[in-house]
Amino acid sequence: MSETVKIPLENVENWLKSETSQVFQPIHDKAEKLFREMKDALDYLKDTSRTLFENSKREIAKRNMKTYRRARAMNKLAKVFIERFSHVNIPDEISYESLYDFSQEVQKVFAVTDIDIRRWFPRISPYFILDRRKFLAVFETAKRTWRSFNDFIAKEYVKTKTLEDTFQLLEKISELKKERSEIERERQKLKEEIVSLERRIVEVEQKMAYLKERDVMSKLNDTRGEIENLKVRVKERLRKLRKPFIKLQSLALHGSGSGLTPEEINKLNQYIEEPFQALATEELNYPLLKQILKKLEKLISEEKIKLKRDRKRKAEESIKKIVYENSLKNLQEKCVETLNLMKKLSTSTRIGEIRGEMKKLKKELKELERRRNRVKSEEVSLKKGYEEILEKIEDEKRRVEENVFSFLNKRISVE
Repeated sequence: MSETVKIPLENVENWLKSETSQVFQPIHDKAEKLFREMKDALDYLKDTSRTLFENSKREIAKRNMKTYRRARAMNKLAKVFIERFSHVNIPDEISYESLYDFSQEVQKVFAVTDIDIRRWFPRISPYFILDRRKFLAVFETAKRTWRSFNDFIAKEYVKTKTLEDTFQLLEKISELKKERSEIERERQKLKEEIVSLERRIVEVEQKMAYLKERDVMSKLNDTRGEIENLKVRVKERLRKLRKPFIKLQSLALHGSGSGLTPEEINKLNQYIEEPFQALATEELNYPLLKQILKKLEKLISEEKIKLKRDRKRKAEESIKKIVYENSLKNLQEKCVETLNLMKKLSTSTRIGEIRGEMKKLKKELKELERRRNRVKSEEVSLKKGYEEILEKIEDEKRRVEENVFSFLNKRISVE
């Protein structure tokens, strides 16, 4: 097995030309020679057709009734021949594809011309006999030239197709490499933008964290936390009264002698829905709650509000502690103090400034994260395209290597 030769991609084309010049140059030279002969044959056919055209034109001008109709037929036919041969596409560059297409086109033109000759020349007979013989001789010579030309393309020149394809593959690889380099530059720009955005995101998050940790904000957050704890404590202290409160609320709504004033009903509703808020907004020693509880106690004793024995006992114990022992006094003071502090902090000028700044920072952070996600998405898309191009380049390299082996029987590795 022959040794594999490693060749850098940029050197493959020159290497191929050097390796194939002795093999393919004679074929290229012959192709050029036969192409010129075929082109000359077409030119000669056009010249001969012009002779037919001019001679028939002069005969028409004589107005000889014997030859007039045949002269007009010859004139029209010659004009068709001139246009037909003139419209054959002559390739600018010689390659297998261009010569193959040229040969096919000539074949079609000659086939149609043969039909016209068989159809019209007998009708023109016996006039213009010398002109017709000359045209037929030139036409037959052109057909022989075409047959030689076409046989050469089909049997010999076809061998160069793989070489031409290989050069095209090398050109395609070069284009792919340019595209890959462009994508690399775009990816690098996007990566730098992502780094910049992430750096700014960190700065904004740090600034937000700093603002949150400022004394006034820290105190506000601590107060919020304290209120949450107090809500749990108030709810727990009134837990055993929740069911009686709901029954009392139902009694008041149906107007069945609850004895509650409108103010007491509103406060009762607040104790059911927001017990912390209800206790914290009461006057000291919670007089409204005590009034509600005394009336509740009476309704329970009169069995206007019915409770299970254990729940009734627990409710009565809670009422006794709250009404007569003032057990919620300290908790209420703490709730009032904390709620007032929360209001004071919430209306602080500095808090307002910090909140405004926090709002701006949150908006900026959201926009930065949106831009980062968009840029990352673009980078991922480019990465996918980059990987696809790499695969295409490797595929084309393998095809070049296979082609070289097929016509040179040499193994190469395109680096």
